[in-house]
Amino acid sequence: MPYYLENDQCRVAVNSYGAELSSFIRKDLPELGQLEYIWPADPAVWGRHAPVLFPIVGRLANDTYQHQGREYRLPQHGFARDREFALVHQTATTLAFELRADEASRAAYPFEFVLTIRYELRGLGLTVRWEVQNPAAATELLFSIGAHPAFRCPLIPGETFEDYFFHFDHPVTVERHLLAGGLLTGQTEPLLAAQTELPLTYALFAQDALVLKHFDFTHLTLRSFRSDRAVRLRFDGFPYLGLWTKGPGAPFVCIEPWQGIAGSVGGPTELADKEGILTLAPGGQYAASYTIELQ
Repeated sequence: MPYYLENDQCRVAVNSYGAELSSFIRKDLPELGQLEYIWPADPAVWGRHAPVLFPIVGRLANDTYQHQGREYRLPQHGFARDREFALVHQTATTLAFELRADEASRAAYPFEFVLTIRYELRGLGLTVRWEVQNPAAATELLFSIGAHPAFRCPLIPGETFEDYFFHFDHPVTVERHLLAGGLLTGQTEPLLAAQTELPLTYALFAQDALVLKHFDFTHLTLRSFRSDRAVRLRFDGFPYLGLWTKGPGAPFVCIEPWQGIAGSVGGPTELADKEGILTLAPGGQYAASYTIELQ
């Protein structure tokens, strides 16, 4: 079921299924009237808008992991994106949705958890906050969590995907970590060397997503060479970032701040040993947030 946030400048829609952001419209543009920034989830191309990745980010080898001597199966990016959340708070500019462990989740993921996704609209910015609680009395909670928002690219009629670029707030030097079958290979290749712009081409994503680790920037802007419309993400404190599009001709690009990362080829199968896994003590709480700003 969709729920809405609105102010004088923007309107937001969030679906309770997956607690997924499905629309972010700027409605105060004199030259355009209204402009939708979120990919409309055309199932013929890619049928999601901005899924929440939980309790893992990325893929596990053979979609399996070990925990306390048992083997479990989890699909890529976990199950939260395909579950119905309960609405627990609503105002004109805030929404909060909750997902709790149940019999179905425990079959694939034997942990108690409370996952709350909060949305707050302020001006041209939408902050998405994740809160994870471990309600268990004596058992640690192992998890990862990540964002996967897809933005229309091009944003403006008449422009093309190649008219866009990622802009960094300062010159960055970074390498990409290569994937094979959705798993990290351990290999890297240079991506940027003291540069502030990364032009978009479909060839850039021919080897799957661009996966970045432990970078030194906290803002990234999707901009056009031909217009002033843009979208900026702020993600302080995130150790991983994914950049992705489906393939040649797909009119969107994803900017994905992650608190977690895909498994490795030949890597550990114990969930506790997987890179990017976070640990919550019994009764513990965890929170992280990122912000989408429209321009």
